[in-house]
Amino acid sequence: MTHQAHAYHMVDPSPWPITGAIAALLLTSGLAMWFHYKSVIILLTGFVIMIMTMFQWWRDIVREGTFQGHHTAPVQKGLRYGMILFITSEIFFFLGFFWAFYNSSLAPTIEMGECWPPIGIMPLDPFEVPLLNTAVLLASGVTVTWAHHSIIQGDRKEALQSLLFTIFLGLYFTALQAMEYFETTFTIADGVYGSTFFVATGFHGLHVIIGTMFLTICLLRQIYFHFTSLHHFGFEAAAWYWHFVDVVWLFLYISIYWWGS
Repeated sequence: MTHQAHAYHMVDPSPWPITGAIAALLLTSGLAMWFHYKSVIILLTGFVIMIMTMFQWWRDIVREGTFQGHHTAPVQKGLRYGMILFITSEIFFFLGFFWAFYNSSLAPTIEMGECWPPIGIMPLDPFEVPLLNTAVLLASGVTVTWAHHSIIQGDRKEALQSLLFTIFLGLYFTALQAMEYFETTFTIADGVYGSTFFVATGFHGLHVIIGTMFLTICLLRQIYFHFTSLHHFGFEAAAWYWHFVDVVWLFLYISIYWWGS
């Protein structure tokens, strides 16, 4: 920063976008190979490269922001705009799933028996595991807000406790959803109901897993004193993402589990 006359960060050349793209290619093609030919070599190779890329890319960003001082106020402003735009793109991503669900459910075709849920589908009871999952995710929204306020106030102990609670609730939500999937009487191949249900809830579950990983990295950074009351955008981004996951689940629960059943 001493050799430049501005507060912006000119990112150094990095190999990690290339290795990340290779990992994405190997993971998607490896999944196809696994589904059709029961071969997991390409899938495992892509997974290893992805883990390596994640570890080293995040390490570089932590160094730039925490130890090298590159994340100045203008840089953090740009990161905030970037995170807002990313979450906006995720909103439109899920909007496509809701569009497919409502398009099918509000005007069911004669092939589905002109009713919703389609004939032969036994939907899940919205007041059992789905309601518990709703309570778990809403509680995690409370604990992540508690963590944010603790970091702002400089209360290290409470920040660590609340982050641990949030991560535990995220893992509990994932375990409950996995159990729910095993108990369903229909599959993703059971027409438009099965495909819209499992794609929408499955992608949301993937976002919960990603958010849990995001918060776990924040927990490790908090343990190593990376966050201060004024410099903690890494955690703020994770908290924004987690609240987005909460809100999407509320729409999923009301639309697919409760109204759709």
